[in-house]
Amino acid sequence: MDEHREEIEAADLPPEALPRDFFFSSDVDSELARAMAEAGNPAARRVVAPLAPGNNEIQRARHEARAAAAQDGAQLAPLKIGVLISGSGTNLQALIDRIAAGELNAEIVLVVSSRPSAAGLKRAADAGIQTLALSKELYADPWDADEVIATELERAGAEYIVMAGYMRKVHEPLLALWPDRVVNIHPALLPSFQGAHGIQDAFDRGVKVTGVTVHFANAVYDQGPIIAQEAVRVEEGWSVDELEAAIHKVEHRLYPHVVQLLADGRVQVNDDRTVSVLPE
Repeated sequence: MDEHREEIEAADLPPEALPRDFFFSSDVDSELARAMAEAGNPAARRVVAPLAPGNNEIQRARHEARAAAAQDGAQLAPLKIGVLISGSGTNLQALIDRIAAGELNAEIVLVVSSRPSAAGLKRAADAGIQTLALSKELYADPWDADEVIATELERAGAEYIVMAGYMRKVHEPLLALWPDRVVNIHPALLPSFQGAHGIQDAFDRGVKVTGVTVHFANAVYDQGPIIAQEAVRVEEGWSVDELEAAIHKVEHRLYPHVVQLLADGRVQVNDDRTVSVLPE
């Protein structure tokens, strides 16, 4: 608890943010094991039928609306997104900064944290964005928590969900309401180095090139349709910390770029589950 208290104080959050027990633990490996078990045993998963339009329908509508707005000299309405975080929120900050600079046509309608002590909550509060954090003492079942999160995101009007360092698996309550509209960023070039330790695993393997992947999330970790990738060359003599810094630098540029593609209605998921980006 002392560690959590220090995190809360460092994030300048109120004392009531300290729960007796966290619902969202840092044990990502156990989450990965659970996800893979569910993937191998469909009977173990609760299934919810899609209740909302998928990515392609939303993208077509925005593409047409953008063309109409351009003819009228008007501005296309910002893409409304909900952002999921677990930690410092640097990718969240990159989105906030691009929006504030007028370089990203999006509006963050809600930031959800898997940890009440996450420093990213302070970033959201400073930007005047509504936040939500959940703890284990209130929601013992991740599925139940996702139902609460889905309800709040839907109420906020989120058109897409952007996972920005969110260290939990998302479940059907989110995936069904936002089919192919939950976006994740991974610090490696998928399908290589899947899982929770993409940077460390690539570094330990001694790769000369790694990178960043932005993809649509699905029911299995790191296997959804890939939207964009950017390579990072591993310089000789780099430490893992230097590699991580280089990866984050690319993330902070690539993620807002992908969200802008979505805002412009240029991202289509093909029948073979690959992604095509339409020209301007």
